[in-house]
Amino acid sequence: MTKKQLLQAVLFIAGFFVILIHLSYCLRTNGSVKDRFVGFYAEPENTIDVLMIGSSPVFPYYAAPKLWGDYGITAYPLSTNLQRPKAAMHLIREAEKTQDPQLYIFEMRMYLAADEDLTQNMAYTRGVTDNMKYSLNRIRTINDMVDEDGPEARYTFYFDIFKYHSNWKTLVLPSQLATFRYEKKDPLKGHVINDEVGPSEIADYSDVTRRQAIPEDEEEVLLELLEWLSENGKEALFIVSPYTMTEERQAQYNYIADLIEPYGYTFLNLNDYYEEIGIDFETDFYDYGGHANAFGAEKCTAFLGKYLDEHYSLPDKRGQKGYEDWDKAWERWSEQTEEAQAVILERIEKKDFKILEEE
Repeated sequence: MTKKQLLQAVLFIAGFFVILIHLSYCLRTNGSVKDRFVGFYAEPENTIDVLMIGSSPVFPYYAAPKLWGDYGITAYPLSTNLQRPKAAMHLIREAEKTQDPQLYIFEMRMYLAADEDLTQNMAYTRGVTDNMKYSLNRIRTINDMVDEDGPEARYTFYFDIFKYHSNWKTLVLPSQLATFRYEKKDPLKGHVINDEVGPSEIADYSDVTRRQAIPEDEEEVLLELLEWLSENGKEALFIVSPYTMTEERQAQYNYIADLIEPYGYTFLNLNDYYEEIGIDFETDFYDYGGHANAFGAEKCTAFLGKYLDEHYSLPDKRGQKGYEDWDKAWERWSEQTEEAQAVILERIEKKDFKILEEE
């Protein structure tokens, strides 16, 4: 083979992989998680001051547009359903390729579940790996989170087009074609507004003082995260969003607080502040005490925003050039939240409560 032929072969292979990568981006299943990640990648460099990492409580509970409208804070959630805690460090590294957050917020609900139990359904892992851009960090994430002898072959994570090739019909959708670079602004900055309702009863265990250990693997992950944050001088806040509590959960969160506080970080269990938040388990959740709807989101975001304003020196960027789309997000969120809350009130009046799907 001549040098010219070798060069042509190399260029062909390189071109093939470039096309394959961008085709994979377009074929990845559309939905709120994909919207959230392509939205993050589309944010201009060094414009996000607060990065929120965690599972499904993050994106419905905390509205980045409201944090902007109230305080001029630019926050963004890198959140996926049942996100495994060991994903946090990888998401930090991914985020810091383009952003330099002043504060990391970690939602701690998933630290109560053993990591082994979260690998039975690899969708919880794919929510992270299949929404990252192709990179060395993505490979490291897959190597850390996917066992070679796991329920799905590791190569289908490296080349997720094997998973999503049957989505080829979605290529006619403009919204899918627009993700060929995996960058597309999210109009609500990663937030999801929910207009359903599933009433529950308050379960206040804030007076429980005993401690109960969390799974060993999650404790190890948490300690590694704390060591990294401390060594690198990062500001961090650890939170638990309001949901139906039990005495056991409260004891486990007490244990987590004991792990976190020696590092100088705050552990904020919002379940200890029902009255201050104004949370109403009859109206503010869409799945019977598990996740907030539009009413709960407004209240939890207001509480968190006030806490951030009082305890952290985050810049108010309202009125600055280059942040006009944040103003639009605030206006859109305000309008859509008002509409969603009206729907919720109608549902409550009609007793049209959410029907939970059986798993």
